[in-house]
This record gives sequence, C-alpha cells and structure tokens, in this order.
Amino acid sequence: MTTNIYVGDALEVLRSLPDGFAQCSVTSPPYFGLRDYAHDGQIGLEETPEQYIAKLVSVFREVRRVLATDGTLWLNIGDSYASGGRTMRDYDAKLPARSLAPRARDAEGIKPKDLIGIPWMLAFALRADGWYLRQDIIWHKPNPMPESVRDRCTKAHEYIFLLSKSPRYFIDSEGLREAASGQIAGNVRPVKGSDRPDHRTRTGLHAFAERQRSKRDSFKRDGSKREQCLPGQSAGTHRPDREESNWDVSSRNRRSVWTVPTRPYRGAHFATFPPDLIEPCIRAGSRPGDTVLDPFLGSGTTALVSYRLGRHCTGIELNREYADLARRRVEAEGLMFADVKVAA
Repeated sequence: MTTNIYVGDALEVLRSLPDGFAQCSVTSPPYFGLRDYAHDGQIGLEETPEQYIAKLVSVFREVRRVLATDGTLWLNIGDSYASGGRTMRDYDAKLPARSLAPRARDAEGIKPKDLIGIPWMLAFALRADGWYLRQDIIWHKPNPMPESVRDRCTKAHEYIFLLSKSPRYFIDSEGLREAASGQIAGNVRPVKGSDRPDHRTRTGLHAFAERQRSKRDSFKRDGSKREQCLPGQSAGTHRPDREESNWDVSSRNRRSVWTVPTRPYRGAHFATFPPDLIEPCIRAGSRPGDTVLDPFLGSGTTALVSYRLGRHCTGIELNREYADLARRRVEAEGLMFADVKVAA
C-alpha cells in the first residue's frame, strides 16, 4: 500500500489533486481557538468563528471534488467556548500548546461562557454548500481530559459527522457492524449432573433468539398456516421451499454512540486520533485497495490505520515535523514493506 504525504496548506495541495481519486476522507481539522501550532496560515486561529467555518467550507469543497461520486467524508470536530473578551491565554506548564498569544474574538451574539456550537455550525454550512449530511455520531470518551469547572459537566464527547457527495453512496455495512451487547462467549450453562445444555439456563441474545423462534409457527410443519395466502397476497408468508434465514445474533448494526478511549502516542502532539475510532470509518467508507484522504493528517493515524486495512492513503499536513512523524509511524508498522513518500 502506498502512503503519500504532502507538506503544505490543505487548500493549496487539494487544488493540485485530480478529481475523484479518493473513495473516502477521514479527518479532524484543528479546532477553533484552542491550539497554536506556531505556523503561518494555520486553521483555527481565525478572528471569528464565522471566518473559521468559511475557511473549512472552502477546504471541504475541494475534498468533495477529489472524492469519487459515491464517496463519503467522516469528519471529527470538537466544540469551543467563548473567550469572554480575553485576548490571550497564559502559559500552561502542563500543556504548553494551550497557551495562545492571539485569541479569537467572540462572534456577535455570543456571550461570555457561551458554548459556541462549532460542530453544528460547520455541519450546517457544509450541508448548505452541497454535502449530504447523513449522520451525527457521538464519540464518547470514557477517559476525558479533566476540567476545573464546577458549574457544568466535564465534557466527555465529540462529534463525528458522516457526509456524502451524492444521495447514493458506497457504504460497507459489514464495516459498520459491532458486537451485540450482552453477548457472552459460549452463552450456555450445562445442567447439573449432565453434559447437555439446558435451554432454561441459556443467557443473553442467543436465548432470546431461541425463545422468539420457538413462538413462531414454523412453515416446515405440516399444515402450517403460514403457507396460506392472506387477503391481497399471491403466496403465503412462508413457503415450504423457502430456507430459514440465518439470524446473526452475535453482531448488530453499529449504534451512533461510539465509546472509544483516548490514546496518547509517544512523540505526537496531543490531538491524536485513537486508531479504534477511525477504523470503522475506513472499513465502512472504502474497500481494500481504495484511497483514503486526510487533508489534516497530523501525526498520521489515518495513514497508519489505512495501511493496516490494505488501503492507500493521501495525507496533507502543514507542519513538516508532524509529516515526518506520520511517515515514521507507517514505516514502523510496515517495516521494509511500507511505501511512504513525503513531498514538500
């Protein structure tokens, strides 16, 4: 699998890429007013939320162009609070990158302590620009960063938006499956003094499924009423020649709340994707051999997971240091077989 990393401004690099070459895009842009990556042209330090949203809309307009007609965008974005009139953030010894010399102004109508609502501002703006807004997914963090607040809850979630280029788009439903809750390995307790399982002691979804099936009128039984036609039907609901369906009770369609712990990566900046968070996005949004695009590659988690899943990856990163880190991560994963190219 080939990993191409471009060092430069996301919008400028995207404009140089051909139409329709990527199947899906998985990314997380810099959040508004939270981090100073000490680089000219960085996104996230615009003067107002509206300017920030406008800049991202222009970037994702190019992302839409370079996606296949049936392509999808999986976009992780966090929210921000009003600055309350403060124009800078003091140095933080524990998290030096949290210090901000320039700090964005609050938009008109935003009061001190207000939650700005950046994720939905961006989602609605992208929808207005032509994207199909298909779903909001909640990333639940069981180990969120502590906050010294006493007048609200500690934030433990972010959003992932699923957007598509067209109303009909490619999605691998198997890539979106998850283990069914309550599923227990084996799922059967033997009867005391016997090596035969007792249906009365079965637990979890297997037991539920069997009880439901036992209540049904089997179409294979002689004289089954399910072979008879109901008014308006040309054939019975179940016919003797129809096979029983295979009901997979061990997995289900993934729900819209994903519980994934944050995972630091040694040597990376702190805003890293957990691989487990984006693996379902890449599995569902692409096939083996497809190209995955990340216009804000950061430390390269999208490239790493794409390589593991047999996908090509094209990433764009403004900071050369992060681009080199992403290259090293993929090379360490693939050893001598990794094909990683970094272009300025």
